[in-house]
Amino acid sequence: MIDSPRLELVLARHGRAIAIALVVVGVLAIAATGWAVANPVTTTAAQFSEERVTTDAETSAVVTENGTLWTEGDRLEDSSVYFLNATPELTIRPETRIRNETGGAPIEDGDVTHELRLRFEATRDGSTFWNESHEVLAESASVENGVATSNATIDVESYRQRQRQLEREVSGVGSVELSMALRVEYDTGRQQGTVTATTPVEITDDAYWLGNSLSDSATHSYRSGTARTTESRSATLVGGLSVLGTLSLAGAALVARRSPTDLEAARRAVHEQRYAEWISRGSIPMWIGDYHVSLDTLEDVVDVAIDTNERVVHDQQRGLFAVVNDGVVYYYSDRGLWEETAWPEMDLEEQTAVIDGDGELSPEDLSELDGSDEFAAADDPDGFEDDQNVWERL
Repeated sequence: MIDSPRLELVLARHGRAIAIALVVVGVLAIAATGWAVANPVTTTAAQFSEERVTTDAETSAVVTENGTLWTEGDRLEDSSVYFLNATPELTIRPETRIRNETGGAPIEDGDVTHELRLRFEATRDGSTFWNESHEVLAESASVENGVATSNATIDVESYRQRQRQLEREVSGVGSVELSMALRVEYDTGRQQGTVTATTPVEITDDAYWLGNSLSDSATHSYRSGTARTTESRSATLVGGLSVLGTLSLAGAALVARRSPTDLEAARRAVHEQRYAEWISRGSIPMWIGDYHVSLDTLEDVVDVAIDTNERVVHDQQRGLFAVVNDGVVYYYSDRGLWEETAWPEMDLEEQTAVIDGDGELSPEDLSELDGSDEFAAADDPDGFEDDQNVWERL
């Protein structure tokens, strides 16, 4: 970790809260990782199937007399034109298919009704002012293998004559048009509906034909089920949560181990770094200065140094910061007053045991005292001459 006094101060102030927060984040991230692995994403989607209804109409006619083009009894199918003398009757064969497109199988139990009509319309300037309908076919066709078929035969000559009669009636006012309409009603069991197809019918004195094909179709969708898909959650999500949890727990352990226990020492280190250009390391003797002024903080000592243009001396042995100016020593020490900084800090617990003054000395202890010259008399040549010598020895 970066060696920064400011960071040390932050950790000293908030290290416990930061460590707890990192532990909480790490535990939650690890728990979320486990949950994400144990609970894959399940999606549901509706499944739809399609049913298709298709209607078409085939045309055919039987030749009734021999001619240059055909022989009596020949059947013409889906011809683009039929001759009126050779084939006076036209057969229409509507065919409807109902099928399940999704499954690719025909629908067997459907119901189909075919209706076929011929319609005369008298029009003027594109608007109909009279009409007449003739129902040619109205049949409920049986469905076999998904196919329903009906037949209707039309006497084309009779419709030609009726059209000529109507044209004479509206001559000079409008025109008469003939059309054929196919209407199919169906019920597949799931869907019901109608498809229609219309085509103009052209009849001349010699031939007739249909202008368009009679075909139409319809498609229906219906919900056939629900598909469930289970997929593992994103590897990025799982990996990110796992990394976050690991880093958070590791960070909590590092913060707990790095957090200083001495808040004041951390603050002092920040101040030392902040005012490093004003501080020099050295040794400050006890006897220096006539007056000693104790300041509350290191910042106060630096302020004095700035005001007096002096240096702050840091005596690490005494834990002392001091500025000397005109015989006055301005100092700060976390040990206390000036005199208290003269003695080194001692750990009394590590010192040898102290002999109890009230206890009795053993013969061994007495012999050790008798042999010791540490407390020799003042007049002893090897003893101390005065108190000054005692202090010097200390």
